[in-house]
Amino acid sequence: MSNLDGTLIGERYRLETQVGSGGMSTVHRALDEKLQRAVAVKLMHTTTAADADHLERFRREARAVASLSNPNLVGVIDAGEEGGRPYIVLEYIDGETLKARIRRNGRLEVSEAVAYAIEIARGLTAAHAAGIVHRDVKPQNVLIDADGRAKVTDFGIARSLHEDGLTADGRVIGTTDYVSPEQALGESVGRESDIYSLGVVLFEMLTGRVPFSADNPVAVAMCHVRNPMPDVRALRPEVSATVASILDRCTAKDPADRYPNFEALTADLEAALALEASRSGQAVGQATSVLESLPPQARDKVHLGASRRGPRLLWTGGLIILLASLGVFAWSGLHRGTGVRGSSPAGLGPIRLASEAAHPYDPFGDSTEHNAESILMLDGDPNTAWASESYFSGLQKGGVGVAIDAAPGARAAAVELRTSTPGFTASIWTASGELPQNNGPNAGPAGGAPASDPPAGWSRVSSPQKVTARDLVRIAKPTAPQRWYLIWVTALAPDQKQLKLNEVRLLR
Repeated sequence: MSNLDGTLIGERYRLETQVGSGGMSTVHRALDEKLQRAVAVKLMHTTTAADADHLERFRREARAVASLSNPNLVGVIDAGEEGGRPYIVLEYIDGETLKARIRRNGRLEVSEAVAYAIEIARGLTAAHAAGIVHRDVKPQNVLIDADGRAKVTDFGIARSLHEDGLTADGRVIGTTDYVSPEQALGESVGRESDIYSLGVVLFEMLTGRVPFSADNPVAVAMCHVRNPMPDVRALRPEVSATVASILDRCTAKDPADRYPNFEALTADLEAALALEASRSGQAVGQATSVLESLPPQARDKVHLGASRRGPRLLWTGGLIILLASLGVFAWSGLHRGTGVRGSSPAGLGPIRLASEAAHPYDPFGDSTEHNAESILMLDGDPNTAWASESYFSGLQKGGVGVAIDAAPGARAAAVELRTSTPGFTASIWTASGELPQNNGPNAGPAGGAPASDPPAGWSRVSSPQKVTARDLVRIAKPTAPQRWYLIWVTALAPDQKQLKLNEVRLLR
């Protein structure tokens, strides 16, 4: 029990019990005696109120949240001072923090994690539109109400985009588990920092852990500056390449490589949620409500069951091609022969290719692999495919693949693959000059069985991985534009005799 229980604040708000405490303030559940409703009163510590900088920061929070109104933000009701102690009155959320939910449940269902990320992004979109950067986005500052909705709170260190702020140069403000690299270095903080922090929150929702741990907070902050983010799909393989790519873009070290704003991020998250729901055939938890709030072009493609306890997606004949009509993940309605096929996952843009840009590559065989069919993997039709020769005893040679000509050269960030023979093992290689020559017929390793690198002249830019039916292979950024991108296959799935590529795209 707090010794403030029963205190009347502002001649209206009767404090009932303390529900939270931070460095600058305590939060109390209180009764608004005028309207007979529960509210939350954030009351500044007496010692903190004596500090002019802290006092101004607290007052700034009151001004910031007072200007905001959004279903995914905790609303402000009133503000004032009592006995020299400033206070803010907020709507009372009868629920738990997102951090508490993660601790209680571990990692969340993928669709639910994406749904919460959408709601947080929507709330921060409203804050940024009002010129307010949160600067401390973390699951502890996201409340889940009784209906399951996420609401962002605690703008205690928020700063206007149009003001210099109070923080001295070189001082880190924020929680280091979620701090952006530029924030960790004490540099200027803008919209991109909130986007980075939300990316870390999404990582934690998907994996049940924060990306970095170290002996002290400063060391954790430096991990955000220096260390690559752990691969979310290595920790949780069922996360789609699309969601992983969104997370990668949010948490890019360079702010210029992140989403430019929350509107763009929200659009990709909304499309990803529709994708996740269609993959699983059902929506879990808050994903049900968020699916119902999607923009019409996405929402109209999904029919939700009425039950909140066991929501399920009900498919109709036209919806079996749901993804083909979603803007971000479109495979149909594509421009044949141009290499430009509508929108791309996670904001990646397609690289324009000639219709004849795909070249089957067989350096350890007879130098041919149904070459005449190669245009089918670039025709924009996922129902057509290029197929390799049949290998009834497995891929008994060093490897086989397809070389994509991106002349005169391009810096690709990923290769997008669609295949009707999933499970083969592939890596991506690049070459900047002429196509490295085949070694001639039967020039592979002795005996043919061991996997091999392609001929000299190629540089590997991705690790080998098993490719799913619809996959995104992320590649290292080249230092210079590369003309050739090789999809190099060293093993087929155990039950497959052929390699088929229905669609191939280079993305940047």
